[in-house]
Formats: sequence, C-alpha cells, structure tokens
Amino acid sequence: MSRSTIAALLLIASASANAQGFDYNYLQLDYTNIELDDINVDGDGFGLSGSYAINPDWHVFAGYQQAGLDFDVDATFLAAGIGYNTELSPVIDAYARLSYEYIDLDTPGFGSFDDNGLGFDVGLRFAASQDLELNAGIAYVDYSDSGDDTGFYAGALWKFTDAFALGLAGSWGDDVSAYTLSGRVYFGK
Repeated sequence: MSRSTIAALLLIASASANAQGFDYNYLQLDYTNIELDDINVDGDGFGLSGSYAINPDWHVFAGYQQAGLDFDVDATFLAAGIGYNTELSPVIDAYARLSYEYIDLDTPGFGSFDDNGLGFDVGLRFAASQDLELNAGIAYVDYSDSGDDTGFYAGALWKFTDAFALGLAGSWGDDVSAYTLSGRVYFGK
C-alpha cells in the first residue's frame, strides 16, 4: 500500500471522527509563563478568554491576562475582536481575526505605562483525531506608542469530553515569548 493511499485513509478516518466541525463557543482559563526578550524580564500569570460564534462563519472573542513580572512589575493584557472562520476540509478550519489590544505595565518607582493598538492574526485548526486538535498561526499587533510585533504561535488541545479540553501552547514574537497551559470549557455550537 502506497504512502499516499495510507495518508488518504487516515484523512478520511480523521474527517469522520470530526464530522461535527470545530467549536467556537468556549471559555478558557490560562496559566502563562511570559518572557519579555528586549529587557530580559520574565514572570507568570493567569488569564481568562472566550469565544462566541455569532453564526457558522463569524465569532467574537475577548481575553484578559494579569501577570507578575520580575522587579515587581505588574502587567495587564486585554484583547477583544471579531473573527472569520471557514472550513477548508472536514478536519481543517482557517480563521482570521481582527482585535483591539491594550497593555498596561505598572512598575515601582517608574509609575504606570499603557498602550493600545490593533491586532490581526491568521491561523489553522487541525483535527488530528477525534480528541486531539492542533493549531498554528501568525499574529501581528501594532501599538500606538510601542511599535509593532509579529510572531507565530502553535498549540494542541486534548478533549477529555465533548465539553472539556486541556491545552499546551507557545507563542514567539519579536519582543515576547510565552508558554501556556489552559483548560477550556465548550458551551455548545
């Protein structure tokens, strides 16, 4: 049996395993380790994010993250926006998202610094099996005062039930690297 025949059979099996499609209705709790590369500062924090499907092709999303960094620096990140998603195959979804981004850094002795801007990212979700989803994409953010940053991200989600999944992800940009452990609760399509 040729490799292309085996690959086609695996794709068909995976397609039937994920025939119900991808779910864009979820709430997610994150624990993230963050490293700001330019100033050699790192830390960790917790975040809450979610997505809600307006219709089969469009979703809205939002996220909040609070982190404690070295030197008693507190960081707050907010994002909210709208996304378009489309099925490329029964096991692959592509999406594009536009977001408003906000960051606030509170430093002892130097005061507070905040900035806002627009973000854009494109990515793919791949159902490797009925329980395993892989995702990857490229993200760009342009802040008013701090300049811009481009990076990529990749992750995996393991569904324990139809309503609960655990995930691992990483993101690597010009200025920031982050590694995230997450718990996701789906609330229906």
